[in-house]
Amino acid sequence: MITINKKDVTGTSATSLADAVSYRMNARREGKSFVLTNGCFDLVHAGHVFSLTEASGFGDYLWVAMNSDASVRLLKGDHRPVLPEEERAYLLNSLSCVSGVTLFDGQRLTKEILALQPDVYVKSGDYTEETIDQEERKALLSVGASIKFVPFLEGLSTSSLIDKILTLPQTGKK
Repeated sequence: MITINKKDVTGTSATSLADAVSYRMNARREGKSFVLTNGCFDLVHAGHVFSLTEASGFGDYLWVAMNSDASVRLLKGDHRPVLPEEERAYLLNSLSCVSGVTLFDGQRLTKEILALQPDVYVKSGDYTEETIDQEERKALLSVGASIKFVPFLEGLSTSSLIDKILTLPQTGKK
């Protein structure tokens, strides 16, 4: 049996915005493309992994701007996130398609877009250029980023996963 100390999966998984910008500038110097995506990743599931894998195909490095716990609460309510930000960042950084993760506290990503200046920005296919936040869209256009969409897999969402868990029979077994 392997024991994992909780400190092994917390505290070191997310990169500061300043360090992410440094990583991005190094990618630019190397002539590599930098892809940005974002989300809550409240309870990481197959739909998330599919979207991230697809997004990574648009460039050399995939960076994830992940909503902080405070930001998720603003967007989803006080009962969320299911997993704390340290664990969510650890899970995302464990994926081979993800180059790094940066937390953001706001409801919008405009500041991070302007700082990171991605070559490509990727959202799931449940969005369109008309439905993404227009302030973020303006920021993306101002830095010359192309906007791409990856297929959304119906039925694979955090909300549907939570609903499924809540309907499981209570057996008393752990």
